[in-house]
Amino acid sequence: MTPQLARSAWGSLETLHVVAFFAPEVQRAYDRFGVPATRAGYFAARSSAFGAADPALVVATFYVFSPDLVARAVPAVWAAGTPEEWATARRDAVGTALHRVLGEPDVAEVLELAREAVAGLGAAGRPLYAAWSGADWPEDPLLQLWHAGLLVREHRGDGHVTALMAAGLDPVEALVTGGLASGSTDFVRTTRGWSDAEWTAGERRCRDRGLVDDGGLTDAGRALRADVEATTDRLAVAGWAHLGADGTQRLVGLVAPLRERLFDSGLLPDWIRSRG
Repeated sequence: MTPQLARSAWGSLETLHVVAFFAPEVQRAYDRFGVPATRAGYFAARSSAFGAADPALVVATFYVFSPDLVARAVPAVWAAGTPEEWATARRDAVGTALHRVLGEPDVAEVLELAREAVAGLGAAGRPLYAAWSGADWPEDPLLQLWHAGLLVREHRGDGHVTALMAAGLDPVEALVTGGLASGSTDFVRTTRGWSDAEWTAGERRCRDRGLVDDGGLTDAGRALRADVEATTDRLAVAGWAHLGADGTQRLVGLVAPLRERLFDSGLLPDWIRSRG
């Protein structure tokens, strides 16, 4: 199993999973809880597998988000709804969005492959994945495929945090360099909650390290980000190795038309295409 094939498989399922972050149905579901804090629903739903998580736990596991942004949302979200209610709101809204765009596709074969890959994932050193690995699977097959993407995503994300820390990139430095590498700077700068002063200081640290200049990432910056991604890929192979190369390649092929329909719908930003 090559890391490149594993990355392609993750990128395929990731396209379905990130519907939870962009679909208007999901934001409307969060709005009904009446918590005015920015990204309150995101923090509540994604951390709900921990139970009523303390802000410090969310800061530690989400890594690139400003502690101040988290503190404005958590624990206020738990006063507005239980973790189970937030998780259910996200799941049901994602189901509505997926079926709106994709209809009723036959996902039986790809779901079997995805669940086999998930069966090969381990929880050691993966706090968000470990928490979600105990959650019940939805009944709807398309939502089951989304849930498989969630598990793969959180497992990989935990490993990505490890890779960022090993590279010596603090949260803002990770966003500055990662945004330049993926073309998502505007998105991450406006959604992760860091002040202009904090962002500027992070850019300065990256300049001092020779990672960025006026033209964007330097050769050293590109090399460091490539190393971060390569480390993340190596740490994310286990589930796909369990499935096997043939099954993994088959999964990529089966998800491809669903992925294209999601992009064609305009629901997702185009920079997500670079994932996988």
